[in-house]
Amino acid sequence: MKREIALALIMVLALTACGPPDGPQADVPSSDGGAAPAGQAIKIGVMPKLTGIDYFKASERGALEAAEELGVTVHYDGPVTNDVQQQVQMVETWIAMKYDAICIAPNDPDAIAPVLEKARKRGIKVLTWDADSRPQARDFFCNQCTYEGIAKALLDVMAEGVSPEAKYLILTGSLTAANQNIWMDEMEKYRQATYPNMTNLSETPKVSEESQELATQVTTSCLKAYADLQGVFAITSQALPGAAEAIRKAGAADRVFLTGLSTPNMMREYVKDGTLKQFVLWSPVDLGYLSVHAAVACVKGELGPGATSFKAGRLGEVRVAGTEILLGDPVVFDASNIDNYDF
Repeated sequence: MKREIALALIMVLALTACGPPDGPQADVPSSDGGAAPAGQAIKIGVMPKLTGIDYFKASERGALEAAEELGVTVHYDGPVTNDVQQQVQMVETWIAMKYDAICIAPNDPDAIAPVLEKARKRGIKVLTWDADSRPQARDFFCNQCTYEGIAKALLDVMAEGVSPEAKYLILTGSLTAANQNIWMDEMEKYRQATYPNMTNLSETPKVSEESQELATQVTTSCLKAYADLQGVFAITSQALPGAAEAIRKAGAADRVFLTGLSTPNMMREYVKDGTLKQFVLWSPVDLGYLSVHAAVACVKGELGPGATSFKAGRLGEVRVAGTEILLGDPVVFDASNIDNYDF
């Protein structure tokens, strides 16, 4: 009898162990990531190209503003230099932490693509912002404005500041930065179509590696090497103040017209003293804000393939073209309006 009871207990335990889960256990999310369970805060990782510079500090302000507004958790972090391998390592960590979405400004569109594709396979929504990756590696790209719009604004400023026959150089940040390379391609297209007598004095852009100090050194060398130089396009937030410092120190503002892309706070002193007459940008605060709104909309299923617009908080209805989310048109800053902006 004791033996029969023991066998019966063993059978009951075996059947219980093999049976399907019931109650709350059935709702445990899979280990492959995906949307946050109901009642759990959405977790988003937002990564700039590098930390510690004003442009990306302004983007962080916007991202955190959106996080507070939407009640989500945002972790804003990135490498200290424009190093794509550091970005890859950080994305791997965020995948392991099962973030619901990753928003990244890639330093190299090709090198970053495999880890972003890995994140998508794990159910994580992937968005790029400020610069794009390979399109197949992300869900959407939050573009500050159209590439054509930026190119047009820059060339028009140069034509007005010098002439439609200006001789110029381009100072970029990195030869692998997708957005900068596309801007330069679009600038050349627009130059050929609109200002065919403008001349780029160097087929290869000058490189600052996102360093103000190096931008100053490179611009100083160019001022000496190109006697007929009339204009400089410095197309990153670090390149423009670096170039401005070189032109100021050389006393060359009257003979070399400078323009490019940077933040009002970084360029204010150069505008005030006449070193820089006009430059171009969008609001990096709004770009960070838009990126988080787009990520949350993706996680919630409110933004997906075929969308033509979506509502992004204080920005209102934002246009979507394919997989590209457009912030708006660029702004031209000068002495008349620069004090209206604080970023």
